[in-house]
This record gives sequence, structure tokens and C-alpha cells, in this order.
Amino acid sequence: MSINLEWNEAQVREFEEKGYLLFRGAVDPERCDAIREISEVHLRHRIPPVELESEYIGIDHEPYRRTIRRLRQVYRRDILFREWMEEPAIRPLLARLLGEMPILVTAHHNSVMTKMPATSTHTRWHRDQRYWHYRDNRLLSVWLALGREDSQNGVLEFIPGSHRMEFPSESFDEKEFFRDDYAPNREWIDKRESFVLEKGDLILFHASLLHQAGSNGSDAPKFSLVYTVRAAGNLPLEGTRSSLYEEIPLPPVTP
Repeated sequence: MSINLEWNEAQVREFEEKGYLLFRGAVDPERCDAIREISEVHLRHRIPPVELESEYIGIDHEPYRRTIRRLRQVYRRDILFREWMEEPAIRPLLARLLGEMPILVTAHHNSVMTKMPATSTHTRWHRDQRYWHYRDNRLLSVWLALGREDSQNGVLEFIPGSHRMEFPSESFDEKEFFRDDYAPNREWIDKRESFVLEKGDLILFHASLLHQAGSNGSDAPKFSLVYTVRAAGNLPLEGTRSSLYEEIPLPPVTP
């Protein structure tokens, strides 16, 4: 199964300016359903490794200690995850955006993100790269919607252009979340953009782009699969978490 992913140089410039690209209906619904079915099995049986809501918010109380926030390390969980994360059809675009051959990293993201009804929490404004350790910022993530994502169940929101900004340290709190109580940040937060996503929609976004996602106020779980790639020359720093997990080169595939 391939994907429907046509792109041009104008979209490359859009990514450079805004920090993200959206592709509607890029992935077959049947492929999304198959990935989601495997995810639901692993979620139901709580197959490790997982991240709990209590770990994320730092509150070890019910119901957060029972609520799974994401399935970690999905690359090795099932062939369907691996096939998607190694998808040949997306490699030319990844290489163009990164300026080099993409390398799939498994240390970061490599997850099925879940937002469970009633017990999920708000994901605050942040840059993914705040806890990653590489030589430079040539990193981007690939987000696949496995179902509808909207304002009711915690859709992604982005601050376009924020990946190109150097914000002062006081713009972030001690956990490196972008503060919404800091007046100079409001001008940027007011520029936020979001889109209702349908099953099979695809978003590519820069690791330095500020983004957030709300809690799930609907009556059904939300599932998304996300993985990250780096430019081949953007090596992880030795001795950090970024250097401790396997990496998979994604060279062009000859038809």
C-alpha cells in the first residue's frame, strides 16, 4: 500500500516559512484502520512500554495513573508500524525538507499518541526539541491521523513561524513549556492555527515548532501515530538518550 503524496517546491517554501505541511487524505483509510486495530490491542492489554498521564502531569492519582497517554517504541511492536515508518513514497519529501537523507530515529516519538475520553489532559505549548539532543535542529515529525481529530477530542494546534524564532528564556517555564501567562507570548499564541483532521490526513512539522493539543472531551479515544526523522548529518550527542536507541537510514528506493 502506497500513499497519495504529491508535493512541489512551493510547499517546501511553505514548510520553511510556517514549519509544517498538511496533506489531506494521504493514507488509505484501510491502512489507518489496520494500524489502529493493532494499537487498540496493545492499549487494551497495556503492553509496555507506555507513558501514563500521571507521568506527564506529575500527579500520581487516579484516574491519571491508569490512563495511557501513548504507546512507546512502536517501531518494533508490529510490521504494520515498521512498514509505515519506512514508507518509501514519503522519503523524497523528507529528504528535500531536511536537505539530506532522512534517518528514522526511535529514541523520540516513535509512538501511538492517545487521548482518552474524560481522563486525558491538555498538552501545553512546547517544542519537541526541548528534550532531544542533536548537533542542530534538522529534525521533523510525521503525524498520521488514525481517525477524526477536532476541537472536541484534542486536535493539534501550531504557532506558524515559531520554529525560526529565538525566544528569551523567560518565555518558557521550568519544564520548558511556552508560557501562556507571559504577556509577550500572547502575540505569538494569538497566531495559532489548527485544522480538523480526518482519518488518513498527514502533518509534517519541524521539531522546533511550538504546538499543543487539548484534552479529549468526546466519548471516544483519539489515536495518532507519530515518528521523527533527522538529517543524516545531524548526529545525536553522545551519552544522551538521543544516542541510545537504534536508527534506520531511509535512502531513496529505486522503482
